[in-house]
Amino acid sequence: MSFQAYLDAVETKTGHTPRELIKLAEERGFDASTKATPILEWLKEDYGLGRGHGMAIVHVITKGPRISTKHVGTSGSHSDESDTLWLDGKATNPATSG
Repeated sequence: MSFQAYLDAVETKTGHTPRELIKLAEERGFDASTKATPILEWLKEDYGLGRGHGMAIVHVITKGPRISTKHVGTSGSHSDESDTLWLDGKATNPATSG
């Protein structure tokens, strides 16, 4: 599953885009300095997210939308099209929408 696919799945599970979850996290005081555990606990308690999907959101909360180029453009199951994640919802992603 690509990193972007994780974010899209989180949106489906929570009803919130990644950008909305970042805003909700900031309202709770989470930011780049926050360790993963309290964010994961919040995501599990409020949205039922497991560790894998939760860690995708932890990344965008603590590191922003840029990801390693390790899997960009590869043919493997973790391949992403870009090193920048789309945070504004899968329906508006120009890489996947119509």
